[in-house]
Amino acid sequence: MKKWMSAFVLATVVGAANAAVKEEPVTYRAGDTAMKGFVVYDDAVKGKRPGVVVVHEWWGITPHVRGEARKLAAQGYTAFVADLFGDAKTADNPDDAGALAGAVMQNPDVMRARFVAAKDALARHATVNADKLAAIGFCFGGSVVLDMARAGENLAGVVAFHAGLEPSGAQAAAGKTKARVLVLNGSADPFIKPESVDAFRKEMQAAGVDHRYVSYPGVVHAFTNPEATAKGRKFNLPLAYDAKADAQSKAEMRKFLAAALKN
Repeated sequence: MKKWMSAFVLATVVGAANAAVKEEPVTYRAGDTAMKGFVVYDDAVKGKRPGVVVVHEWWGITPHVRGEARKLAAQGYTAFVADLFGDAKTADNPDDAGALAGAVMQNPDVMRARFVAAKDALARHATVNADKLAAIGFCFGGSVVLDMARAGENLAGVVAFHAGLEPSGAQAAAGKTKARVLVLNGSADPFIKPESVDAFRKEMQAAGVDHRYVSYPGVVHAFTNPEATAKGRKFNLPLAYDAKADAQSKAEMRKFLAAALKN
């Protein structure tokens, strides 16, 4: 409870600092599981606008992912920070993070149910044009949004940052996978094997998916997260923030979303 109230207080402080952008905690459900996310939008924008589901890394909902949602809101979207772990669970070490993420990745039905619950909550928001929805994700979240595209979720497009490429369930299929796909990864990310990149490209091509894969030279995992370098040192993991790749990948995302959502 204290953790959740702290999140609410932070949302209030953010709102005061940037009066036009509102960040509101939202409790919703996926089956019997209570999910706790955030809806973020610019209340200076009039009328309905496209919505973007934002899926967190394996650490859970962190300041990084909430910051990305605020940036999307400033660009004229309504963003919904989805809770894929339930009850806003977070992890402060790789063992717990791996356990939380693995429990979702190993159960595609649970993954989809939790994603759809977030997408539906976003679609119901008063600011959202429910016919124009997309999703972005980081690391674990990037893998999730790729799987949602594969599963045929009604999304105009998905953007995956430093994401694993192997499907947790069925592969993309012609006539089922209709979302446009953009993947933004580092070429030096040891978690992304060259053979998985080749397999991903062949999978997308075989399914006729409008896709693009961008690889940033010399960049390792978690390059969009300013906290990544410190965590990499702390846990001896190949994680590092890269300001140049971050800026370039976000520019790619902006162009992609504008085209996919015709915003």
